[in-house]
Amino acid sequence: AGVLSMVISIVAGPKFIDFLRRNEFGQQIREEGPQGHVVKQGTPAMGGLLIMIAMALPFLIFSERTLPALTAFFVMLGCAAIGFVDDWTKIARRRSLGLAGRWKLLWLAGITAIVALVVSDRGFDTDVYVPLADLEVPLSYAWYVLVFFIIAGAANGVNLTDGIDGLAAGTSIIAILTYTAMSLVAALASVRATGRADPIDLDLAILGAAIIGASIGFLWYNAFPAQVFMGDTGSMGLGGALAAFAIMTKTELLLILIGGIFL
Repeated sequence: AGVLSMVISIVAGPKFIDFLRRNEFGQQIREEGPQGHVVKQGTPAMGGLLIMIAMALPFLIFSERTLPALTAFFVMLGCAAIGFVDDWTKIARRRSLGLAGRWKLLWLAGITAIVALVVSDRGFDTDVYVPLADLEVPLSYAWYVLVFFIIAGAANGVNLTDGIDGLAAGTSIIAILTYTAMSLVAALASVRATGRADPIDLDLAILGAAIIGASIGFLWYNAFPAQVFMGDTGSMGLGGALAAFAIMTKTELLLILIGGIFL
């Protein structure tokens, strides 16, 4: 999944960038950014679409499409959709300010509500495990509030990190690699215990690998000097993926360490 998504991203990259350039889907540079970035005004944005498409196909092909993995997939695409609207607003208005923050939070709350419906229907554990102290804190309904803060915080955290060539993509790859490794180790542990890999852990590992592969392919064109920017489509999508992994692997507090740079 990782190799295929990377190949798709690299092969499709030039035509995709050319499409963005021909349609003038250019980046509006933020005034508070480095002065050296002014020359990048008009660089094709919305490159996050390349990541989303390149990772979606291998995930759907190779996974068993278990509900937790599909939920994580939905959170990533949902956050990416919010970012897409934000990017489109910037391009249409020809300025660096896009979708208003309150609208972003409202749509993120909608994504949280759908996740809450899915996990409550499946009897998902609402306790939060505290590492080192080795105890579980029962949160009951407060856990759903925490889920909102995780999704909104991670999506906006990666979004705020974006702004320097390769920064958001590079750091996101490292963080998602951590969750991919954790899921893969859990899947291998179930093989040793039962002779069969746990389909949920395996699907999450496949999703993580697909995201990493697609991001590496994108990074080929986003490294300095960037030919394309991921825009909010990519940064919010990757942030949503991080949040989803933390929620679905029941490592909510561990996200503070794994996503420390975004925090």
